Amino acid sequence: MHFYEKRFQFDSLDPMSISRRSLLASSAVVYKLKGAAAPAPALKDSVNVGFIGSGIRGKQLIDEFMAVPAMRGIAVADLYDGCLERAKEQLGDKITTSKDYRRILDNKDVDAVVIATPDHLHERITLDALSAGKHVYVEKPMTWSIAEGPRIIAATKASGKVLQVGSQAKTSALTAKAKELIKEGVLGKVNMIRMGNHRNSPEGAWVYPIPPDASEKTIDWAKFIGKSKKIPFSAERFFRWRCWWDYSGGVAGDLFVHQFTQMHEVMGTKAPKSAVSLGGIFKFNDGRTVPDIMNSLLEYPEGFLVDVYVTQANTFAPRGIIIMGDQGTMQLEYRKLTIFPEAKAGEAQLYGSLNFPKRLREEYLAKYKNAPAPTRPEPKEIAVEAGPSHNWFFIDSILNNKPSRENAEEGHWAAAAAHICNMAYRKGTRITL
Repeated sequence: MHFYEKRFQFDSLDPMSISRRSLLASSAVVYKLKGAAAPAPALKDSVNVGFIGSGIRGKQLIDEFMAVPAMRGIAVADLYDGCLERAKEQLGDKITTSKDYRRILDNKDVDAVVIATPDHLHERITLDALSAGKHVYVEKPMTWSIAEGPRIIAATKASGKVLQVGSQAKTSALTAKAKELIKEGVLGKVNMIRMGNHRNSPEGAWVYPIPPDASEKTIDWAKFIGKSKKIPFSAERFFRWRCWWDYSGGVAGDLFVHQFTQMHEVMGTKAPKSAVSLGGIFKFNDGRTVPDIMNSLLEYPEGFLVDVYVTQANTFAPRGIIIMGDQGTMQLEYRKLTIFPEAKAGEAQLYGSLNFPKRLREEYLAKYKNAPAPTRPEPKEIAVEAGPSHNWFFIDSILNNKPSRENAEEGHWAAAAAHICNMAYRKGTRITL
C-alpha cells in the first residue's frame, strides 16, 4: 500500500463516515485502489542514503526508504541522542551517526540525503547538500519562507542533482487518475475546490510527548535554533516545533501543502494569484503562536477558487479534496476517488413558472409534457492499481537519470501557496503572489 494511503488509514474508523459514504456511493462513480500495490519495477545497483533529521517523520522515512530494494541507509544525523539511538535500531549498529549533518555531507560514500528537519532548517541543509554533490529528498514544505524557493531552485539547476520534495500524493495512482479525468472534461468547467483536514487531539495538534531524558546534554539546542531568534533551551519547542512561527508554517505549512501539491498536479496549475485568510487559537492555548483553526480562500489564474481549511478541534467532516465543475463533482480522498455527476435538469421550470396565471402556466408546462425527465448519469466503478511509492521514484530518478517527480519548482509553488495563506492571516489582508 502506498504510504500516503497507509498513513491515514484510521479515517476508516470514523463511524459517521460509513453510512454517509454508503449513501453517496449509490449515486456516484467510485474509483478505488485495487488490492495491494502493483510491484515496482526492479532497480539496478544501489544508492547510499544519509538521513538528516530522524524525529517522528524522519523515522517513518527511514522505514519507507528501507522498503526500496536499491536503497542502503548508511548514516543518520539528528540533534537528539535518543533519535540517533533509535535510528540504529532501524538501520543497524554499523551506520554512522552524528549531531552535525555536515559529517553526513562530508561522507564520500553518501550519494543522497533525506532531509526531515524542522522547516526553518530546510534551506541551509538543502543548499549545503547540493553544494556537496548529494541528491536531495526534502520533506514538505520545501521552504520556511517564499524567498527561499528561488534560491533552492537555482542551486538545484546548478548542481545537476536530483531534488525531490516529499509530498507523497504527488505521485499516487489516485492523483494520476484524477488528473486524467479532469483533463477528459468529466467535471466540465471546474469553478470551485474545497480542501479540508480535521483533527481533534493533542497528537493532532503537535502536542507530542517529551522524552524524559530531554536536556541540553542530549540535545544540540544551538543547532536547532539555527537562524531563528536566540532563546533559552525549551524541550517543548524542540519536540513540538510546529507550534511556533519561528520554526514552521503552522497548519498551512504542515497540512495545506500536501493538498496544494496534489491539487496542483490534478488541475495542471502552478500557483494561485492571491489569498485571504481567517483563523486563530480556539482550543490549544498552550503558548503556541500558530493558529489551530484556519480557513483560506485562494484565486487561481485558470478561473477557479480554492477554499482550504484545517481545524484541530473537530473530527466530524471527511478529509480530502472536493473539486466542483458544472458537469460534476470529484471527491478525492486518500484511498478513494468518487465522481458525483450533476443532474440533468428538465426543460420545464416548475418553480420558475409559479408566478404565471393558471392558464398560461398550463400552456407553458404542456409544451414540455413529452420532454425528458430530469436524469443523473449511471454510476460505474473503475479499479486503480496502486503504483510505486513516492520514495521509489526518488531512487529511480537517481539510478536511471530521470527528472524528479516532484521538483524544486513544484515544491516552491506548493509551499508558496501555503505561505501566502499565512501572510494573509498574519497581516489581516489579501496577499497577491
